[in-house]
Amino acid sequence: MDKVESAKKAAAFRAVDNHIKDTHRVGIGSGSTVVYAVERLAQRVHKEGLKVTCVPTSFQARQLIVNNDLVLSDLEITPQLDVAIDGADEADYKLTLIKGGGGCQLQEKIVAAAADLFVVIADYRKNSRVLGEQWTKGVPIEVLPMAYRPVQMKIESKLGGKAILRQAKAKAGPVVTDNGNFVLDWVFDRTHDWQQVNQEIMMIPGVVETGLFVNMAKIAYFGMEDGTVKELQV
Repeated sequence: MDKVESAKKAAAFRAVDNHIKDTHRVGIGSGSTVVYAVERLAQRVHKEGLKVTCVPTSFQARQLIVNNDLVLSDLEITPQLDVAIDGADEADYKLTLIKGGGGCQLQEKIVAAAADLFVVIADYRKNSRVLGEQWTKGVPIEVLPMAYRPVQMKIESKLGGKAILRQAKAKAGPVVTDNGNFVLDWVFDRTHDWQQVNQEIMMIPGVVETGLFVNMAKIAYFGMEDGTVKELQV
């Protein structure tokens, strides 16, 4: 296992060990680091007999839950969660996050908001002083397909930078989210007041959700190159 994968695994295992208890209702995030969190959760369920209920943030997360023989639920049945564990594309020193590199930001934000505690797990490459320091692909913005062009124009005229329609890798045309929407990646060209920017973007008709997670995460675990885990709380 290379250093990045080892770092992801260390952060994920630490978060699951520190924050998931018996009877907990758990939001399961999406992405490569969450795979290790579910692996550790399954180990604890089968070894310690923990009884936990899992709510997914995406099709990928649902498959992880099912394939690891964990109890699957949804927000209709389990609308309040004890903890949500998810990755991030980048986190600043205040734990403002950019999420949505995998196109799951809408469901991820809904599940995180339903949890009493939102825990972030990531490797050392995602730990920045300010947003944009290491992540250069911009802020993902989920939009209704019919609105993507006017939204694109409004974002660029109001906030600068470029809002790029995300293209699919294994199909012709744009990425389509689990919710049937498109994704604009807004590549910003300066530091912003992220809370204000998030509100401005959300006010544009046709925007469904942004990948800016402001004042949501309370604690983050970053697996480091040397095998240690750095903890950041706000």
